[in-house]
Amino acid sequence: MTLESVAAADRFVDLAGLLESCEVDGFRADFLSWGHYQPEYWRNYWHSHSFHEVCLAYSGAGRFNSGDTEYDVQPGAVFLARPGDVHEIESSRSEPLGIAFWGFTFRPATSGNRPVASTVDLGWWSGLTRPDGPVLSHRVGSLPALITALAAEAAAPVSGYSTALTALGSTLVMETARAFALGEDLAVEPVRRERGPVVVEAMQRHLRDNLSRPITVRDVAAVAHLSERHAERLFHQQTGASIMSTLRRLRLELAAQLLLDPSMTVTDVARACGYSDVRPFSTAFRRHYGRTPGDHRRTGGTEFV
Repeated sequence: MTLESVAAADRFVDLAGLLESCEVDGFRADFLSWGHYQPEYWRNYWHSHSFHEVCLAYSGAGRFNSGDTEYDVQPGAVFLARPGDVHEIESSRSEPLGIAFWGFTFRPATSGNRPVASTVDLGWWSGLTRPDGPVLSHRVGSLPALITALAAEAAAPVSGYSTALTALGSTLVMETARAFALGEDLAVEPVRRERGPVVVEAMQRHLRDNLSRPITVRDVAAVAHLSERHAERLFHQQTGASIMSTLRRLRLELAAQLLLDPSMTVTDVARACGYSDVRPFSTAFRRHYGRTPGDHRRTGGTEFV
């Protein structure tokens, strides 16, 4: 989504009464205002709030005065008045300023009387909690997309809208804070995960999901977008078994469970486990479990005593 989409998101104002609060990472936000100004000349004079007010400029130009500092505002600028900040905003007369804005309180959530999150620890939230942090940023990130999605939900609520709005609202709060957080406050340890285990998990999932269907190594390799040779080598490296031997084991383990269902014939079980004929199924089952499918059913799946 782009700033042009924000220009069309005038139903952003309809979030009033639909999205009132959310919690994210141990913090609670109560939403107090939603607004969307079309690009016409306007000015709000010096004032302050008891909450955070955030504006995203999507067109035109203007100025944002915060304390003793004046900032030029252009499309793509997001600017913030923290609680108690005395500020004013004025649109340009020749290039009227269009903005979307939202206001919310922000504080640690509590469990009983105990804070769940601490504002001492640094993280994305420091963009809101640092009293000396920046008040103007061009790191809009996903804010245009979030504003557009929130406006769309507000314009035509359907079943599930409350859950969707809460999730979008939580992300809006976090992305707002990220825009004003210092780089060192956002830094985390790199998350690294070897691709091998992830790919093999996908291949194993494909096997489990298709036990009743004909499966070849080619089919499984295609799921991981690998050559058959590479898929087989990676699978064996991670599991110690081949793809087809794993398929046989999974099919027979499923068969052992299904045989305990008296409503299914042995033929039904064989077909549910990918065998088109009972004879090869029975042979494979006896080789794996040391007893026939019928014996397994008669003993309720327990070993002979």
